[in-house]
Amino acid sequence: MRKLYSIFLLFFCICISAHAQTTFNSAAVVRSVYRGIDSSLERDLVDVTHKFFHKKSKQASDSAKLNAEHKYNLAIVPAVGYTLQTGFAGILSANIGYFNIGANKISSITTSITYSQYQQTIVPLVLNIWTKNDKFNIVSDNRFIDYPSSIYGLGGRTDPNKGHTIDFIGLKLHESVLMSVGKNVYAGLGYYYDQFWDIRAINPSTRRINTIITKALGYDETASGPVLKFLYDNRKNQINPTQGLYANFVLRNSFTFFDGDQIFQSLLIDVRKYLPFPHKYSKNTLALWSYNCLTVAGTPPYLLLASTGWDDQYNTGRGYIQGRFRGRNMVYLEGEYRYRISRSGLIGGVIFANVENFSGDLSQQYNTLLPGYGLGIRVKLNKHSGTNLCVDYGFGKNGSGGFYVNIGEVF
Repeated sequence: MRKLYSIFLLFFCICISAHAQTTFNSAAVVRSVYRGIDSSLERDLVDVTHKFFHKKSKQASDSAKLNAEHKYNLAIVPAVGYTLQTGFAGILSANIGYFNIGANKISSITTSITYSQYQQTIVPLVLNIWTKNDKFNIVSDNRFIDYPSSIYGLGGRTDPNKGHTIDFIGLKLHESVLMSVGKNVYAGLGYYYDQFWDIRAINPSTRRINTIITKALGYDETASGPVLKFLYDNRKNQINPTQGLYANFVLRNSFTFFDGDQIFQSLLIDVRKYLPFPHKYSKNTLALWSYNCLTVAGTPPYLLLASTGWDDQYNTGRGYIQGRFRGRNMVYLEGEYRYRISRSGLIGGVIFANVENFSGDLSQQYNTLLPGYGLGIRVKLNKHSGTNLCVDYGFGKNGSGGFYVNIGEVF
C-alpha cells in the first residue's frame, strides 16, 4: 500500500528482512519467480547487510539444502515517512510469501498498522492464496481505517485550492473464491461489504460549509452484496511481474436486503501487460496498466465512487494527492518502464506516465484528461521473491506533485 510513507528506516528493514530470509527454501521457488535468473548472481539488501557485517551470504544452491518445511519468506518492515495526506507517519508492515504444495503461483499474506500525524489509522489484512495445482484462488482484502482526508467534489475540473477535510471511520471486507476453469483462467463468487460511519466535515474555519457537507454526505454509508469475478493470470510472479498478462473483471452488486443503503451495480476492469523490453531476452520490463471503474446501474455512495488513489492498493494517479478527483466513472491508463541500473539487480529505476478521466457529475458525460508522469528508484529487498522498495516522484497538473512509496511494484 503506497502513499503512506516516504522515508524508510532502512537499517531496521535490512536487519529484519535478513533474519527472515534465511527460512526461505528451494531453488525451484527461485526459478519460478524470476524468469529463470540464477539468484546466486543477484544481490539484495540482505546480501549488502551480510557483507557489511562480514557474514557469508547464502547462495541459491544453499537454500535448496534447507529443511523442506521452510517454505516461506517473511519480511517485517518498520518505517517512518511523510506525505501530503498523512503528514509524518509511522508504519509496521509484515509480509509472508510462500508456495503451497503443488502450487505454481506465489501465495501471500500482508498486514500493517499505520498511524499518522493527522491522527489517521490504517490497518489492512490482505490474503492471496493459491491451492494445489492452482485450482482455487482465495482472495481476502480487509481494511480498517480511521481517516481524516480531503475531498474536492466531482469530476476533473475541480479547484485544487477548494478541498474540504472530512473525517470518517471505514471497514472493508472483500472476500472471494475463484476456481480454475481453464489454463490460467478463473471464475468465482464473492461478497463485498463496505461501511463508513461518523462521517463529518471538520474544516475549522467554515462551520456553515461543514454542516452543508455533512448533511449532503450523511453520517454513514453502507454497501453490501455479492460479486461475480473473472480472472486471467499467466504471470509467473505476482509480486514483481516481468512477463505475462493479468486481466481481472469484477461485477459488484449492492442491495438493500443485504443491508446496503442503495441499490447499485458497478464493473471493475483491471488489465495489466508485462513485456521484456527492448528485446525478449532483456531483464528490463515494459509494464502497461488499464484500470477502469464503471457504474452500470444506480449510484454508489459518495465515498465508494471511483477516485484518485482509492483503488484496492491506493496506487492510481501518481502525481496527485489521494482523493484529488472523483466521479461516477473512471478510466485510467498507465505505462512504466522498469530498468536495471546495477548489473546485480540491487538498484533499478523507472519512468512512468499516466492519464485518468472522470465523469464530471453523476451522468455519463466525461470532461477532461488528467495526466501524470515521473520517475523513481528501485532497491531490491528480496532477490528470491523480487520484492523491491519503490520510491517515486510524480508530477501532475497545476503544480501537483509528491513522493510515492511502495513495498512491491505499483502494479
